[in-house]
Amino acid sequence: MSTSSVVLYDQLQDFLQRVMGVMHSRTNDAAADLDLTLNQAKTVFLLACATEPLPISAIAEEVGISVAAQGRVIDRLVKLSIVERRESEADRRVKLVSLAPRGLELADAHGEQKAQALRDVVDQIPSDLCARLSAALEPILAGDHLRPTSRKK
Repeated sequence: MSTSSVVLYDQLQDFLQRVMGVMHSRTNDAAADLDLTLNQAKTVFLLACATEPLPISAIAEEVGISVAAQGRVIDRLVKLSIVERRESEADRRVKLVSLAPRGLELADAHGEQKAQALRDVVDQIPSDLCARLSAALEPILAGDHLRPTSRKK
């Protein structure tokens, strides 16, 4: 790493820690209000990002727990009317899980709380510095420098 890269790394790390600190402090209470365990919350947010219903085994792999434990998580979320579970048409042994309307509402509300927390962070930055930061980010975001990559296992 060049000296300028090391300096940028340190600055970005400090900046992101401050931003995330403010965001977490403003959204943790809302997440606690859901009264979900960590694995239940991970499941809800994973399903919120999914484009189709997921098999329990795939959810378990992403969440990092056993299929049996994930099944218990799903059972609890079904009882809370947060997720829906149904048999796969292709293989009745496979149970597919998706968010129920209440789960969608919870995920959307949590996402909006995070977005509002980020807006609050931006509002704390003086307008001249906002303009400079925006100008610096524009060419980076316009290019393909920071595109997400799919995780291959």
